[in-house]
Amino acid sequence: MKTTSYINAVVFFFSTFIGHSQLVTVQNKTTYPFWIQISKAQENEKQPLLLFLHGKSLSGNDLNKVKRYGVLGAIEKGRKIPAIVVAPQLASGSWNPDKVLELIDYLKQHYPIDSQRIYLCGMSLGAYGTLHFAGKYPDKLTAAVAICGGGNEKDGCRLATVPLWIQHGDADYIVPLKESQKIYDAVKKCEPNADVTLTVIKGGNHGNVERLFHEDALYDWLFTQVKKTINTETTK
Repeated sequence: MKTTSYINAVVFFFSTFIGHSQLVTVQNKTTYPFWIQISKAQENEKQPLLLFLHGKSLSGNDLNKVKRYGVLGAIEKGRKIPAIVVAPQLASGSWNPDKVLELIDYLKQHYPIDSQRIYLCGMSLGAYGTLHFAGKYPDKLTAAVAICGGGNEKDGCRLATVPLWIQHGDADYIVPLKESQKIYDAVKKCEPNADVTLTVIKGGNHGNVERLFHEDALYDWLFTQVKKTINTETTK
């Protein structure tokens, strides 16, 4: 539940954020090398963490590829995000939730991250990675956004403990809309009152939904989410 004090704190954080930040790379510290942006003006203050998982086309061993779209693409075009932003690169295959957790743990140890405000988002393969991580480690997240992906229906009850915004285009012929629909249905089947939203984007295909990373709605929703206490009975 949103509280007035928390929303006021978010507004204050946004209004006082100073854009003296830069993207730098970190390699050979965790399994996934990554880009990181941290505000130099507030580097000693606890900040939210926004972690972005890319799609298959950005996999490889060239970190510059990760800046082509998504959260880093938005930053490259001038978007100011008042958070520590991290974008790892997957060499090949699928995102491993254990290795994503390794990355988060490393970041918490070395950067001023507010453990109550850890957000995860991903597109395509990255959306699958987002939901796989949230399904295995729901207690590690505050909220997550998954765009044009899918996940494991068996994770429905654990996913029900995390605020989720699932988005998918109805003209996506690479990853069909039904992949997101079945996850949404699994969550609601387990917990009808779960904080999960499925947004169907009219005319959205697998590529043009990337524009969501350049719009305010995604960030506004994420950064106003409050850490919830996990009900262990639903995480069996």
